[in-house]
Amino acid sequence: MNKKDYYEILGVSKNATDEEIKRAFRVLAKKYHPDVNKEEGAAEKFKEIGEAYQVLSDKNKRAQYDQFGHAAFQNGGASQGFDMGDIDLDDILSSIFGGSFGGGFGSFSDAFSGFNTRGKRGSRATRGDDLLMKVKLTFEESINGCKKDIRVNVVEECDKCNGTGGFGEVKCQMCGGIGVIREQQRSLFGIVETQKTCPECKGTGKTYKEVCPDCGGEGRVKKNKTLSVNIPAGVFNGSQLRLSGKGGAGSNGGSNGDLYLEFEVMEHKYFERENDDIYLEVPITITDAILGCKKEIPTLNGNGYIEIKPGTQNYTKLKLKGKGVKGVNSKTAGDMYVVINIIMPTKLTKKQKDLLLELAQTDLENESEFKEFNKALK
Repeated sequence: MNKKDYYEILGVSKNATDEEIKRAFRVLAKKYHPDVNKEEGAAEKFKEIGEAYQVLSDKNKRAQYDQFGHAAFQNGGASQGFDMGDIDLDDILSSIFGGSFGGGFGSFSDAFSGFNTRGKRGSRATRGDDLLMKVKLTFEESINGCKKDIRVNVVEECDKCNGTGGFGEVKCQMCGGIGVIREQQRSLFGIVETQKTCPECKGTGKTYKEVCPDCGGEGRVKKNKTLSVNIPAGVFNGSQLRLSGKGGAGSNGGSNGDLYLEFEVMEHKYFERENDDIYLEVPITITDAILGCKKEIPTLNGNGYIEIKPGTQNYTKLKLKGKGVKGVNSKTAGDMYVVINIIMPTKLTKKQKDLLLELAQTDLENESEFKEFNKALK
């Protein structure tokens, strides 16, 4: 049977560098991983990609392939047979992807369950899942900090069996205690020994006389817990707090995952926050704007006063230094900005109208702003 060219499988030229081969493999492996691609034939394509990479990433095997083609790895060929068991595919994964195959995928050796990989995956320590939970805070709680009781659903180690899944440990009868089932099959490489995780013991090599009734043999159970959490002062909308080890339970001695709290801060009726600065719109009368006044206003730390100078214009912005928010990682507080909003009267008494008519007889329109505007008139 004719086999497809390894270079063609990875989509690289015969002069491709090691880095180009690795990069091509990384892209294709992610695209055709069975946990991602559910199309028919994706799993076979994935194995084909892995087979090509195993040869082309090894200088000696690549040289043999370049000289003899696929015949180099058939019995009696130049290499006297190619033993897939000599390659630890999990090592390939670690070297290329830096550990497990990105968020939630199975291990590389699981994907290549038709090849002979070493070790018992089921007995490896596995870190627990990280969890994300959104927490609502009032504006004041986000500014001043608070203590919150958070209810979370987590997967934890079963207390009854201490995470073992059962009682009366015995060697697994299906795999003989090695955690894997081995098979031999003929292929273009000759006789290839394959192995897969034992379905009975899930790779641990052991079973139990009695299955734990609380966890059903899983070793972990779902629990609803209440955590008392201190929310630091100065958190903002969308910021996160990491609670180390408060996520899902690890398995086989692995560490717990982390719990991330993401804050949703409710809007305040008067204040608006921008980074560590606070904005407050203050309404004043037209006479306060003309004559000036001393105005009492709310701040984050109680009431205070601002001086409004005579002739203050609408939307004037006054700065109160250091009266803003002190962020979680800030050494100093931000500033507070007071935005003046002059409220125009909508109902006037006759006496008030007379006073305004008298005011209109003055030379108000001699101000520079009016003169500049009048120049635009034709």
